[in-house]
Amino acid sequence: MNTLARINEQLDMEIIFMNNTFVLDASGCLFWKEESLLVVSDLHLEKGSSFAAKKGLFMPPYDTQATLEKLALRIAHWQPKSIISLGDSFHDDDAATRLPNSYKQHLTQLMSGRDWIWVSGNHDPSPPKDLGGTFCEEIHIGSINFCHEPRPQFKTGEIAGHLHPAAKIKQRGKSVRRRCFVGDDNRIIMPAFGAFTGGLNVLNEAYANLFDMQNFKSWMLSGENVFEMPAKKLVK
Repeated sequence: MNTLARINEQLDMEIIFMNNTFVLDASGCLFWKEESLLVVSDLHLEKGSSFAAKKGLFMPPYDTQATLEKLALRIAHWQPKSIISLGDSFHDDDAATRLPNSYKQHLTQLMSGRDWIWVSGNHDPSPPKDLGGTFCEEIHIGSINFCHEPRPQFKTGEIAGHLHPAAKIKQRGKSVRRRCFVGDDNRIIMPAFGAFTGGLNVLNEAYANLFDMQNFKSWMLSGENVFEMPAKKLVK
């Protein structure tokens, strides 16, 4: 996997993966130039209302609004022809029914005029009703397979989510932990795009056997920047 350059005012990272040009957007989305395709993963819409309804735990009820506003900015920037939401778009199977009308209208506006593909995740295995778009368990485009959960047995060209990768480094006696993209020549795992989603350290055993450690890389997201970090700099 070759890193080409940082581009745009936001200092995103452009890479070559499976002979295609992708941009690792500093917000946590992925843009495939040749296909004019924007990919997001793990939006977890209505996570706050799910925690309140099912666990009796209060979370500020603004996660969906924050996520949709961030997504709207990236759609306006990239102007994609197609969008893939790579699973766990909703925090549970009932989340779409809890969406306030204003959020539904915002989402409908974002979907208008472009192909929108919902990949099912472990949190939202059943397609929500009346939202539009295409629903699938996974989708192949050219040499790339988009799915929610990474599979150890899959060999080449997989882009997945699910694990909410985060990387940690130590410098000047202080530790820094950030959401990140992580990958090698055969697979990329995307960070969670949604607000309040958290992250799992890329050195956790959940990532074992998913990557060729000789070509393992992480790209940390920090503000408006993407920083490539080799495996030797990462800590648990």
